[in-house]
Formats: sequence, C-alpha cells, structure tokens
Amino acid sequence: MKFEQLQKDMIAAMKARDKDRKEAISSLVSAAKKAAIDEGCRDDISEALVDRVILKELKTAKEQLDTCPASREDLRAQYQLRYDVISEYAPSMMDAAQVKAVILERFGAVAATKNKGQIMKAVMGELKGKADGKVISQVVDELCR
Repeated sequence: MKFEQLQKDMIAAMKARDKDRKEAISSLVSAAKKAAIDEGCRDDISEALVDRVILKELKTAKEQLDTCPASREDLRAQYQLRYDVISEYAPSMMDAAQVKAVILERFGAVAATKNKGQIMKAVMGELKGKADGKVISQVVDELCR
C-alpha cells in the first residue's frame, strides 16, 4: 500500500464526512509517519513500511475487538468498523498451503533437518509480512513430525 494512497483516502473520507472511516485511516497515516521517523526515512516512506504498520494496526484492532466485553455493543460496533476499514488496506497473506510450498521449494535442505528452530529462523526472514507467524509455525510443526 502506498502512503500517498492512504492520505488520498483519508481526504476522501473527510470530504464525505465519514468520521469513523477517517479516524481509522488517520490512525494508519500517523502510525506510518511515526514508524518512518523512528527508522530515519521521514521523507521517503516505503510500501514495505506501510504494509508492516497496517498489519500491526490490524492486529491491534483485532485484539481490541476480541477483548471488548459483550455488554458494550456500541464499543464493539466501533471496534468492528475500525477493524473492517484497516483490513481493506492490509496486504493479502499467504495461506498454509502456500507457506508449505515456499518452505519446501526454497528451504528444502533446512526443512530436511527437522529442527524447528533452524527452519523458523531461515523462513521468517523470507516470509515476514507475507504470512501470519502462527500459520508459519503450524506448517513448520507439521513438517517436523
């Protein structure tokens, strides 16, 4: 996701007077700016950085939704809307079959050792941000059996 596209979408939400959508996108924009400043690339915000920030914000929104008490329907609806807006911008993640194919194709020698630590170390650098860590861990567990 390009940073400029996020900014354009935020402006469009402002013009449409969609407060909830604007707030969700605004949180993504500010988180991306903060991450860029922290990494020292304030003027040139890369797509990889924006994708990483979006995934982090999506995870936070999911946790908010999961921990929200059932009795607070108003808060739950607000968290659900925020989660839905952020998930529109999230990069598509690989499923278990795709992860397994990548591991066997690129890391066949490491996978043959059946050492979970070595496999995870090799694979996480390649698949970080492309697949969920839990899915990767489950596939590696399956391969180590």
